[in-house]
Amino acid sequence: MMRRRTTLLTGCTALVLALGATACGGGTVEAGGDKSLGGSTVTVAGVWSGAEQENFQKVLDAFSEKTGARTEFVATGDNVSTVVGSKIEGGNAPDVVMVPQVGVLEQFAEAGWLEPLSDTARESIEANYAGVWQDYGTVDDTLYGLYFKAAHKSTVWYDPDALAQAGVRPPTTYEEMLDAGRAVSDSGRAAFAVAGQDGWTLTDWFENVYLSQAGPEKYDALAAHDLAWTDAGVVDALTTLGELFQDDRLVAGGQKGALTTDFPGSVEKVFGPAPDAAMVYEGDFVAGVAKDQFGRTIGDDADFFPFPAVGDGPAPVVSGGDAAVVLKDGANSEAGMALIEYLAGPEAAAVWAAEGGFLSPNKRLDLAAYADDVTRAIAESLVEAGDTVRFDMSDQAPAAFGGTKGAGEWKILQDFLRDPSDPEATAAALEAAAAKAYQD
Repeated sequence: MMRRRTTLLTGCTALVLALGATACGGGTVEAGGDKSLGGSTVTVAGVWSGAEQENFQKVLDAFSEKTGARTEFVATGDNVSTVVGSKIEGGNAPDVVMVPQVGVLEQFAEAGWLEPLSDTARESIEANYAGVWQDYGTVDDTLYGLYFKAAHKSTVWYDPDALAQAGVRPPTTYEEMLDAGRAVSDSGRAAFAVAGQDGWTLTDWFENVYLSQAGPEKYDALAAHDLAWTDAGVVDALTTLGELFQDDRLVAGGQKGALTTDFPGSVEKVFGPAPDAAMVYEGDFVAGVAKDQFGRTIGDDADFFPFPAVGDGPAPVVSGGDAAVVLKDGANSEAGMALIEYLAGPEAAAVWAAEGGFLSPNKRLDLAAYADDVTRAIAESLVEAGDTVRFDMSDQAPAAFGGTKGAGEWKILQDFLRDPSDPEATAAALEAAAAKAYQD
């Protein structure tokens, strides 16, 4: 529901959207400048809908107030690449696209669709963002993307009462987490609600374990398929995950129950009206579901702890994000670049931070801008991780491997959840699927 708005090409039917990009007049403007863009219209395409779209519109309204430019936002649905490609071919390209994956940004750049970011935008990004975020926005040494919104995918959410009743505290190591889970189980609740019906959640489990155990260099190599999935480090991570997956005391409903639980259902199992698990691993967006759908107060009867360190490795910080890019074929790409320059500063991020449901990798954003202490702590963790942050691995992979329901990594890890007895065979299956997808 939340994370797979970042799905790469999925073979869905392209949405028929009217991205009516119109412009008259023009001129350039620095972020925070005068009203010299009056008369221009900047069309922005992105995956957001509902509250996210409403909150981003407040950012766009603040840009309009500064520059005089009008803005139009059109939600693309998940299939950003197909929708934007069809609009470019039809001569009706948006000016700016909020791209939800590294792989999509690279695809756009390699197709020749993107404008390199301006000197003003680049200078702001270099001053305000850790180098890793600059790297994820760069293709062939050219900076094309600004990561305006991020997700923190190394958070474990829990019901404080359930842990208190079991007499355990939030753990700081993976082994402590499993021990805490067994204590919770002994007190009457399962430890974890695992959303195995949604294969993407299993990729996130793997990525956190692998990043902590193997380290960022191997993580980067595996993400690029410069390292085979049969590598011993992959087998080690699968073995570690298998210890959890095969323990019915730790997984609500056991393996069968996990495979019939989707992401919203996993949150409901912990924070819903009839909870039967104490913890659910997923990104910071769990808080929104717990709060909006189940009435939990974040920081009171719903809280989180960082995904703990595995073995001798450091605690992982896996992230995702939406990058703003400017299309060459937009009707007003010059005004679009001015929007990027505005988004690169902390002022724009502060607008959405105050509304909630938002994290910024911008290290110049005052943490006081966030509306609550829990979000503030998550944002601080993301920024303090600096260059050790790693982008979601499956979101960097070809869609056939890392982003397709019932295929590739999603299905293979679901099969592993069903029977985690042979990590080596699972690693071999992952390598076979990856080799085919990366070759294609």
